[in-house]
Amino acid sequence: MKKVGKQTISFDAPPIILETASIVGPKESEGPMAKYFDQCLTDEFWGEKTWEKAESKIIKETVNTVISKSGIPSKDIDFCFAGDLLNQCISSSFGLRALNIPFFGVFGACSTFVESMCLGSVFIESGAAKYVLCATSSHFCSAEKQFRFPLELGNQRPPTSQWTVTGSGASILGHVGEGPYITHITPGKIVDMGIKDANNMGAAMAPAALDTIIQHFEDTGRKPSYYDAIISGDLGHIGKDILNEMMQSKGYNIKSLYNDCGVLMFDKNKQDTHSGGSGCACIGTIFSGYFFKELKEKRIRRLLLVATGALMNSTSTQQGESIPGIAHAISIEI
Repeated sequence: MKKVGKQTISFDAPPIILETASIVGPKESEGPMAKYFDQCLTDEFWGEKTWEKAESKIIKETVNTVISKSGIPSKDIDFCFAGDLLNQCISSSFGLRALNIPFFGVFGACSTFVESMCLGSVFIESGAAKYVLCATSSHFCSAEKQFRFPLELGNQRPPTSQWTVTGSGASILGHVGEGPYITHITPGKIVDMGIKDANNMGAAMAPAALDTIIQHFEDTGRKPSYYDAIISGDLGHIGKDILNEMMQSKGYNIKSLYNDCGVLMFDKNKQDTHSGGSGCACIGTIFSGYFFKELKEKRIRRLLLVATGALMNSTSTQQGESIPGIAHAISIEI
């Protein structure tokens, strides 16, 4: 393991993504990616009394699913890295409290899934762990309640707004296996361009994605064409367009390789999600459900996965603060 350039870490013995799992909510179950998820729910509450309890149940069952699919006993998993959008990451800590695995609570907003995989990879490569569990969740109803307006108010959502994905994604990393491999990680810097609109997350996060992607290319000496696909987390339609334009202005044309999980999750013409999907579970479920299979079946051999996050909460918004963005990238190869 060594540092390359300013921000990137290259792994000599790359950690392996052994297995993934994903569960999504009702609206996601009606989208174009539905067939790739392990379980599709028909009820946002999933039999619980509150949305927050439902989210905890979703991450709990997703983790149980990935452990079962992997065939690795939970007692053999050394550490768990998990987080979500709710105050003090209660979905993760309450949902996984019975897991009995050493736990690191992680917060990177919607970048949490890839941030967890970055940290887990370092643990695997360093020899500190044999197996690491990475997980995240989000829920449309609990996120709207905390970050914007309670649904009971019936507030109109502007065209720039995105639909927080209800669901959970999880992966298990190990040091022995056939791949796909995490060969590089490029942790991002906090980038704040002064956006204050909590209903325009794509514009707030796109500059951070730009910063991390360009830094990854500069650190590794790679060009966009090295990858079969460059996938961001949840910029949605508006953020995707902004990132494409900004990359072009910096001399990088990624348009033919690039897509966004917030764009892929929903059908823009048939589902009323405005600018697309967002939330921790957006990239967590799309990667765990779709891109992992594409890598395993070698339809994609080199993937740059870039998760974006808005580092704000309801207090900062109410106090008129701008929205800092963050983006973490991992290079996944077969």
